[in-house]
Amino acid sequence: MQKEPMLKETYLKLSKELERLKTVERAAIAKIIDEARALGDLKENAEYHAAKEKQGLMEARIAELSDLTSRAQIVDPSTLTHVRVCFGSTVVLTDQESQKEICYTIVGGQESSPQNGLISIQSPMARVLMGKEEGDEVELNLPSGQKTYEIEEVFYKEIIISE
Repeated sequence: MQKEPMLKETYLKLSKELERLKTVERAAIAKIIDEARALGDLKENAEYHAAKEKQGLMEARIAELSDLTSRAQIVDPSTLTHVRVCFGSTVVLTDQESQKEICYTIVGGQESSPQNGLISIQSPMARVLMGKEEGDEVELNLPSGQKTYEIEEVFYKEIIISE
């Protein structure tokens, strides 16, 4: 069973969603199914079929959240030294060809948001960066082709996860 690194805030958010689904949503859907079943013929009962489909989707989400929270490894990146790239590190890279700078923060899969500069620790880019330090060169295979970057800076900054 592979551990799933994540921030405490993410773990609490997922746990809260799981608890709500189990206690509030399950009961609400069960009530809707009972009411739809009371309407009679189930073959052509759209309300019943819609509620059963919603129940199936909710149970799948409950299973997913249960799995994630059971494998969660809560990491506080503020307690780590960020001399080398690790979970929670912010990394400034310079493209050796164009001299363009990019900046990413390594986070858990549930916090990942590449458009906001947050990349999953399981991503190919993060795997290459892990353990490297300032001044190291890395070669990354990107959709646009292979690129060489120099690590300009590795540091910690507080990670803000948007809803």
